[in-house]
Amino acid sequence: MSLACCLPIVECVYCLACARWVWKRCIYAAGHESENWGVATAEEFQPISRLCRYILAVYEDDLRNPMWAPPGGYKMNPDWVELRKDYEETGGQVTPYLVYLDHDNADVVLVVRGLTMGRESDRAILFDNKLGKAPFDGGYVHNGLLKAAQWVFNMEHEVLRGLLEKNPTYTLTFAGHSLGAGVVSLLTLVAVQNLDLLGNVERKRIRCYAMAPPRCMSLNLAVRYADVVNSVVLQDDFLPRTTADLEDVFKSLVCLPCLLCVMCLKDTCMMEEKMITDPRRLYAPGRVYHIVERKPFRLQRFPPVVRTAVPVDERFEHIILSCNTISDHGIIWIERESQIALDLMMENDRVMEIPPNQRMERQEKLAREHTQEYRQALQRAVALDVPDSYPPPSPYGTFNDPESGEGSKVSSVEGSKVSSVEGSKVSSVDGSLSSSKRRESWGDFVGRLFDTDETGHMVLKQ
Repeated sequence: MSLACCLPIVECVYCLACARWVWKRCIYAAGHESENWGVATAEEFQPISRLCRYILAVYEDDLRNPMWAPPGGYKMNPDWVELRKDYEETGGQVTPYLVYLDHDNADVVLVVRGLTMGRESDRAILFDNKLGKAPFDGGYVHNGLLKAAQWVFNMEHEVLRGLLEKNPTYTLTFAGHSLGAGVVSLLTLVAVQNLDLLGNVERKRIRCYAMAPPRCMSLNLAVRYADVVNSVVLQDDFLPRTTADLEDVFKSLVCLPCLLCVMCLKDTCMMEEKMITDPRRLYAPGRVYHIVERKPFRLQRFPPVVRTAVPVDERFEHIILSCNTISDHGIIWIERESQIALDLMMENDRVMEIPPNQRMERQEKLAREHTQEYRQALQRAVALDVPDSYPPPSPYGTFNDPESGEGSKVSSVEGSKVSSVEGSKVSSVDGSLSSSKRRESWGDFVGRLFDTDETGHMVLKQ
């Protein structure tokens, strides 16, 4: 057969392959990513809509006459606002934020608002990641967001410490949206590494809710801190899925569809193993709550379903080609859909009618399930050879290497105190897993981690 006859066949095959790829990308919906995740419960999802209202409060000029307060929603008490800082007081180091002492929910809340595109200082924070990701605790994080988080911690850790000492039973919650979500995610990491500056508060009393966060930390950090950091993603939101430099994304708004197609093609051609083993690739932080409200080829919105997991692989790796990628990023839509989802959960479970003792038992059971899922995610990260995917210190234990004769040191931290904006140094980890990881079967791997107690249940080795 001559070359002239082969060319049409090759062209046809190439066109068919391209058409198949385009078809696959067009029908790829956000629900595919979380279809195998568990369904969230009302107890764990309840704070999210309330925290969204706190974030909206940062945009208000007068908290006593709010413009963004949802009708019939939770009302903030302006007298409980401990401090509030705007752009003039932050000096462009971070977006405006406030500290709120929530007596109704026994919670000290620090809330950071999202990006203002018209402000050069906000764009500078988001785009400050060109020179490589900043190293942090064995992984990598977004450089500009880390600087902003360190600045907030330097300025407010004494205020937070005083509030926690006056209210020893209260929890400490960080919440933010968009750019603010990335700031509070890394602020939580900085706080966990500097618990002494917060009065040695227990790790389990700290939590973070990042609404529509950017990809701000490497996979090992996203999994290891999933016990304290939570991400909330509405359907097709583009920011948690954007792997390109955000500066290139915002500069390409005129031809954003072209950029999205190039990014889709790049992610399709990249092997998943290469994505997971790339230590500098950033991801959405922590445990993920995915609000799904639309289905492929359906125009109307459905009652939202919230799925949650601590994903290791397939953690929002692909851009969704949808006309809602921008609107799903809005905090108003996130607040609205999370409240609808919570109302449906409470209606199905009738949570408000559950006796206090039974409700407490459900919360304890939920905490145990989250701990078990968290451990399984850590184990899967190690099994997939995610770089430096060792777990945090006690009470979760460490993965010991029997061949080396000593455990992987996780909790040894030096120079962790934050003293100034420029001199802030995050904690350095003395040891990590051996770089030459040996392959082993899953049964052998589990056997090294767990023992069997007298009742026949598996417990983590100390």
